Amino acid sequence: MMRFALFLLLAWPLRAQLGGVEGTWQGTLNVGAVSLRLGLHVAKDASGALVSTLDSIDQGAMGIPVGTTKFDQGKLHLELPNLRASFDGTLSADGNEISGTFTQGGDLPLTFRRVAEVEKLKRPQTPKAPFPYVAEDVTYEGQGGVKLAGTLTLPKGSGPFPAAILITGSGPQDRDETLFEHKPFFVIADALTRRGIAVLRVDDRGVGKSAGKSSEATLDDLAGDVLAGTAYLRGRKEVDGNRIGLIGHSEGGIVGPLAASRDPRVAFVVMLAGTGVPGDQVMERQAEMIAHSAGASDAAIAQNRTVQKAMIEALRDSKDPQGAVAKMRLSWEKLKFSAPDDVRQQMASHEQAVFAQVAAFASPELRSFVFYDPAPTLRKLKMPILALNGSRDLQVSPAQNLPVIAAALAAGGNKDYTTKELPGLNHLFQQCHECTLAEYTTLEETFSPSALELMGDWILKHSSLQR
Repeated sequence: MMRFALFLLLAWPLRAQLGGVEGTWQGTLNVGAVSLRLGLHVAKDASGALVSTLDSIDQGAMGIPVGTTKFDQGKLHLELPNLRASFDGTLSADGNEISGTFTQGGDLPLTFRRVAEVEKLKRPQTPKAPFPYVAEDVTYEGQGGVKLAGTLTLPKGSGPFPAAILITGSGPQDRDETLFEHKPFFVIADALTRRGIAVLRVDDRGVGKSAGKSSEATLDDLAGDVLAGTAYLRGRKEVDGNRIGLIGHSEGGIVGPLAASRDPRVAFVVMLAGTGVPGDQVMERQAEMIAHSAGASDAAIAQNRTVQKAMIEALRDSKDPQGAVAKMRLSWEKLKFSAPDDVRQQMASHEQAVFAQVAAFASPELRSFVFYDPAPTLRKLKMPILALNGSRDLQVSPAQNLPVIAAALAAGGNKDYTTKELPGLNHLFQQCHECTLAEYTTLEETFSPSALELMGDWILKHSSLQR
């Protein structure tokens, strides 16, 4: 094997001199303020035809199939139909670079350079075996009989142990809430189980080994899935059925309280970047913060706010995607008619993206979020509540939401709640620097250790468990 590896290593320069394109390549695509590292793997199949795959390293998307790979007279052509993208480049004389253009809704320069292997994202907090606890793959039926699959981690010993269910944010998420190869729910589950707390983390509907489709599930459906999880845990002899709590991140910070309001036996609720105001208000503030962080002008932010309000009204007036898009088209034409020439040109380039977003938000899941007000539900909760937000969160504003959460809990007579803004943390509870959305992937930290300790201490206290 060592001799074969040495042969491959020595053969690379020879193939380059002969004008070959096979091998491993890496380049960086600059999209505005965002830089994305791309890896390209070119090889020959059994018939001798070229085949390739693409890695979007910073997005954690590896092995993206390339539909067409052609190389002729030093020219490389790639087509990626799933991404509606293509690449055309020219191999350098020494065979070590491919310079060309990446096309996806526009043309961007891209140069690939030959490498031994593509870079990997560093995620030092991802737990590694062996583990001082038991990890078990489990399945049970969620709301409406939908099969849900997840991982239950149990401390070693006879128990019964307190337990927590982790609830993911919006969109299809796996049990680890994997994003850019960060696995925050794996990190949280590992930390809590090491401290004596059983943790259940579950694939969303239609993800991993769970059935169903997440986009068709409303907040009510998701709350039902959580309650099915509590019922499952109460059937486990290792778990204390009176000490089961809920930990939800982002949209999960809405679903958790909603589920708890229907089950007074829930022992505690942790809201990680959960919301206190209606979804449309969260979206409006989110758009402003993200645009401001990207350097947008006040005029551009105001224009975007106008478009967003039109989108919300289109969703409010129409219950199906087709009707919402039709309503938005009418509003869009009126907005273009009244806009200055330069703004009208910009609107034309974003038109299809806006209509696609309206259609997406007309799904049951996102529609139920847009028009949901969490405050009435929060007023019903009597169990201990911990609400945490990062001070640099661009997706759920702590200033907008934490005071409203506290006010709702107080108005409902809750005697044991804590709301806390954690300095320097973003929406994923990473210690950030620039604190933009693009930085999620470049940060090596998955979840702030201090936030993890704070949450663990609070849960231990409120589950009456001694260290």
